[in-house]
Amino acid sequence: MKKLLVNKEDAILVGIDFQEKIMPAMRNCEELENAVIRLIEGCKVMGVPMLLTQQYTKGLGMTTENIREAIGGEEFDWIEKKSFSAVGESVFLDRLRTEGRNTVLMTGIESHVCVLQTALELVEKGFDVYMVVDCVSSRSKQDKKIAMRRAEQAGVTLITMESVLFELLRGADRAEFKDISKIVK
Repeated sequence: MKKLLVNKEDAILVGIDFQEKIMPAMRNCEELENAVIRLIEGCKVMGVPMLLTQQYTKGLGMTTENIREAIGGEEFDWIEKKSFSAVGESVFLDRLRTEGRNTVLMTGIESHVCVLQTALELVEKGFDVYMVVDCVSSRSKQDKKIAMRRAEQAGVTLITMESVLFELLRGADRAEFKDISKIVK
């Protein structure tokens, strides 16, 4: 049975293609980047590991500087991909399985191509996928809307950045509460 709440011991954050040459074309790109950075910061506080991809880095550039800095700056590590779905890259699936976590927090661009295809293939492979809706985007509002609908119909749970951080936290009595509260404000 699918878990209904996100558990920090079973969660992993997946970031798809937040790259310099395509981020500016995304709808609400500044709000998107801000939400992604806050989610990364919260996941770091909660000890949730992260996997990030870059699509054809030579042509589309690196992950944006602000997101790289949030992840760890010089320690930034990514998985190069050429297939739209990250699952099409064997190293991605190997690293995901090595982490031993079954709950995937999906973020990235574009929601109707690489993010959606990755999410659908992860569902097919038995992962519990949570699409963090304020941490995904497309150039078109329509493309994102249809992608979210299709993902949900396939069994992906839609969630927001703030909601997932508080689910990871579970209560105000936790040591990380003050840090998470600062992040979401």
